[in-house]
Amino acid sequence: MSDTAIDTTPATRRRGGFQPRAIIGLAVVWVLLWDRITLGNIINGLIIGAVVTQIFPLPSIQYFGRIHPWRLLLLIGRFLVDLVSAAVQITGATLSRRPSQGGSIVEVRMRTHSEFYMTIVSALVSLVPGSIVVEARRGANVLYVHGFHVTTPEGMEELRRDVLAVETRVVRAIGTPEEISICTQEVA
Repeated sequence: MSDTAIDTTPATRRRGGFQPRAIIGLAVVWVLLWDRITLGNIINGLIIGAVVTQIFPLPSIQYFGRIHPWRLLLLIGRFLVDLVSAAVQITGATLSRRPSQGGSIVEVRMRTHSEFYMTIVSALVSLVPGSIVVEARRGANVLYVHGFHVTTPEGMEELRRDVLAVETRVVRAIGTPEEISICTQEVA
């Protein structure tokens, strides 16, 4: 028996080498941080992006879906409606003379098994005032979401349904047909 360890991690977990999308993304952030679009800022951003991606290679993202433009617009539109509606509710609760009842943390088991979708859903849920993802467990495929307004078991179930609805909208906007069917068959 050999004493050498065998690397059992999937080859797709980490990648090195040239990562053009990451380099361009970092260069865009660099230019935005300097607040001026100049040739020097662009070149420096590309250089910094290349160095950062070599020192800290980004993990590979498994994505096989395609963008559905109409569903993506619906996702963005619904997010904006949720954002405004929640902001009005939070403002009302803040200005109310009655103290708030507190909130609850709800466990939400995602239906898709994708870190990519889990990240997008977490961001969309956390950006809406009154809810925030306090923990995400990739292995268990679970999000723990705190709801500002959740004080009853019915409210907890409503928050769970809301998060799963966000997942469904995300998958309908950018998922594969198989992922869409997983999310929509439980809704229907």
